[in-house]
Amino acid sequence: MMELSIVIPVLNEEETVPFLTERIKTSLQAYDYEIIWVDDGSSDKTARFIKEWSDHRTRLISLRRTYGQTAAIAAGIDAARATYVVTMDGDLQNNPEDIPKLLDKLKQENWDVITGVRKDRKDGFIRRIPSRIANRLIRSISGVTVRDYGCSLKILKTPIAKNLGLYGELHRFIPILAALQGATLGEMEVSHSARKYGRSKYGLGRTLNVVSDLFLLFFFQKYFRRPIHFFGPLGMVTLGSGLAISFYLLVVKLMGQDIGGRPLLTLGVVLVLAGIQFLTFGLIAELMMRIYYESQQKKIYEVKEIFVGKESS
Repeated sequence: MMELSIVIPVLNEEETVPFLTERIKTSLQAYDYEIIWVDDGSSDKTARFIKEWSDHRTRLISLRRTYGQTAAIAAGIDAARATYVVTMDGDLQNNPEDIPKLLDKLKQENWDVITGVRKDRKDGFIRRIPSRIANRLIRSISGVTVRDYGCSLKILKTPIAKNLGLYGELHRFIPILAALQGATLGEMEVSHSARKYGRSKYGLGRTLNVVSDLFLLFFFQKYFRRPIHFFGPLGMVTLGSGLAISFYLLVVKLMGQDIGGRPLLTLGVVLVLAGIQFLTFGLIAELMMRIYYESQQKKIYEVKEIFVGKESS
C-alpha cells in the first residue's frame, strides 16, 4: 500500500506550485507517495500549473468555488489512498523536508497523529500575537495540550483522518477531533519559512468563526453524549433566577407597590431567554446539519474536476 498521501489545499498560489512540487519530489524520493492538490476555486493559473508540473503521483481536485480551507482539506482526505495522510499549506511556509522526520517520529513513538510546532515562526507580529492567545485559549478549553494549533503540517493515520468530521473552520482543531476518537497525539518542532509570494488567502477575518467552532467543540467534547448535563444546570439556574425575581416582585406587590411598569422582570426574562435561545438554536442547527450530511453521505463540497497525472515517457 502507498505510504503517504500529501494533501495540499491551494487558493491562487500559482507562483508556489512549481517550487513546492520540486521540493516534495526531492524530499520524498525514498517514499511511495501521492500529492493531492485541492484547488479551492482559484481564479489564477494555479490549476494549469499543477497539471503542467504533474506526474503519475499527482492528483488535482478542483472545487467548483471557494469553499474554505476546511472543506478543501476534507476533499483531499476523502481522496487519500495511503497509510498516512499529510496535511500542509501550499504557500511554501511549511517545508516538505520536515515530512520524513515527522513520519519517523510518528512510527518510532507509535503516535496516531503528529503535529508540527513552528520553530522561529516567520509571520509578522500582528499574526503571531493573536495566534498565541488563540493557542492558549484552545488548550485551556479543550484540555488537549497542543502547542501550535495553527501549524498546518501534520501527519495522521488514514483511518483517523477519514473520521475527523471536518465542518466550518474545524481544520485548525484537527488534534482535538482526533483526540475525540481516542487518538494519541505527538508533537515535533518544524521549520517555518517566510512567505515569498502573494499573501495569505485564509486570513485573520475568520477569528469569530473560530471562536464559535471552539465553543461547538467544547460542547461535543464535554456534553455530546450527555447534553442534559449542560442544559440541565443552565436551565435550573435560569429558572431559579426567574423564580427569585418573581418572588421579589410578589413581595413588593404585596407591600402595595406597583410592579407593572418596572423593567426588572421584563429585562431579566428577555436577556436570559434570548441567551439560551441563541446558544440552543446554534447547537441544534449544527446537529441538524451533521445529520443532514452524514445520514445521506453528503459532502460539504462539490468537485468540478479530478485530474490524474501520467508517467512521463
